[in-house]
Amino acid sequence: MTSSAQSPATQAPSIKAPFTAGNTPEAPRTDLPGLLGALAGALRAVGYTVDGVAELLGEAAHEALSRDQLIPALIVTRRAAGEPATAALAAVVRLWLLAEPQRAETLDAALPGIGTEGLMELGLVEPSDADLVQAKVDLRPYGWDATQGDDGVAGGGADLWVASDLAAHQRAGVLRHDHVLGIGQASTTLVQVTARRHVAKALDLGTGCGIQTFHLLHHAEHVTATDISERALAFTRFNLLLNAAELHVDPADLDARVSLRLGSLLEPVAGEKFELVVSNPPFVITPRSPGETATDQFTYRDGGLPGDDIVASLVRDLPSVLAPEGTAQLLGNWEITAGAGWDERPRSWARPAADVWFIQREQVGPEQYAETWLQDASENRDRKLYQDSYAAYLDDFAARDVAGIGFGMIWLRRPAEGAGQVLSRFEEITYPIEQPVGPHLGAAVERADWLAAHDLAAAHLLVAEDVTEERHQRPGAEHPGVILLRQGAGLRRTNLLSTELAGFVSACDGDLSVGQIIGALEALLGGYEGFDGAQFRAGLLAEVGNLVRDGFLLPA
Repeated sequence: MTSSAQSPATQAPSIKAPFTAGNTPEAPRTDLPGLLGALAGALRAVGYTVDGVAELLGEAAHEALSRDQLIPALIVTRRAAGEPATAALAAVVRLWLLAEPQRAETLDAALPGIGTEGLMELGLVEPSDADLVQAKVDLRPYGWDATQGDDGVAGGGADLWVASDLAAHQRAGVLRHDHVLGIGQASTTLVQVTARRHVAKALDLGTGCGIQTFHLLHHAEHVTATDISERALAFTRFNLLLNAAELHVDPADLDARVSLRLGSLLEPVAGEKFELVVSNPPFVITPRSPGETATDQFTYRDGGLPGDDIVASLVRDLPSVLAPEGTAQLLGNWEITAGAGWDERPRSWARPAADVWFIQREQVGPEQYAETWLQDASENRDRKLYQDSYAAYLDDFAARDVAGIGFGMIWLRRPAEGAGQVLSRFEEITYPIEQPVGPHLGAAVERADWLAAHDLAAAHLLVAEDVTEERHQRPGAEHPGVILLRQGAGLRRTNLLSTELAGFVSACDGDLSVGQIIGALEALLGGYEGFDGAQFRAGLLAEVGNLVRDGFLLPA
């Protein structure tokens, strides 16, 4: 997840004024435009890009690094440092990705446009032993290829650099409580699930180091990025200015496209409306303790509220900052009470006046949940702290009779004025899906809107291009016992078909209307004693609607 959008109960009052600090303590400096430009030029010249690093390390070492395993990359770059053609890039990779101290003269030679002195002035490195310098922050390449948004608007690719705090595998000890998280699994998951479309105003709630904002700037005219952490906003500002050319922002007039706001939850944007909100909030469920303050919390993941209240409050309140037809997408955790369905609590949060779609992707028990997040902050490096914190997690969950914790994606929409709710969907999909899935989620919403606005019986349908049929029958059997319809793209659903529904799908070539095909099937399969034609037609029409909603069948 990114950084915090924390509860006002545990934080100072929010500040709605734009965040413009240029020299936040313990964060890279953003008030030195000349050095920022020199840094970007030096990194580009040395080939410090996603592709450049992958080529230098090779497939095996690069994949190991993606799992936070440094040794293979250390071995490869040690050899590369001795070769004139790769020495400069190897030094930069070893400094920031592998947290390996470097000689000042080595960095001066690798990055001649800025040198060690410039890196120190920006707050990116600090003295180590003897004449060595070490990384003070993580600075790594990040990028994506050109894509086409859900509204057909093309979005350009980007090659960027992202600064954040050093991660657990790059430093010793427990993480600092105001740790600014870098590029992680949760942030990239939100990037992949976001349905992209051109909007005038977008909100990145809990921006962290700015990952979601970078993507939003490619399809939003203006982005507001909020966070409870001043350090997080300082890192975001640094990253925006370092990558100004790629992100199409003017370093001298950053506010023209990006507004950075310091504050809690929705307070920094009270009274404003957005067409798109994305949030990777501090959703980790954390035991509360008597007398705790904000400085006791890991702000990048802990929203400061008990249980899953941070996600509950966002689901309830986000529609209030959405413009009509505006959408919000976020990630979250939710508690699953013993004996209850996973969706019981999420359903209780949803406002009946808003469209809502929950997809649970994973469910774990209290023990595994505690282990995951204690290790995340390296609290397992302190034996006594680990034991006490583990016990606190289990006691906290037991107090609310929590048997499991779910993780997944949440989509919300404020309907147009006068329109009713179109979507209220809660489903569990734990198998692998296509990524990025954002375009497919956007298409699914469009199909739901189409169904709400059209007479399905009068429509003409086609089978989607990625759909295949699978039949299973015992040897020698006259008819198949199981007929499955499978999607090859998007959410990759599988649908078990009845005989009549299989017959309907086979007739969907766009020529006959839905009503005509159902009528033909009724004449073919009905007519026996006790056959209820009205029930047959209504039931089959409902099943056809589900196939359209899930993307197996599409309007011709």
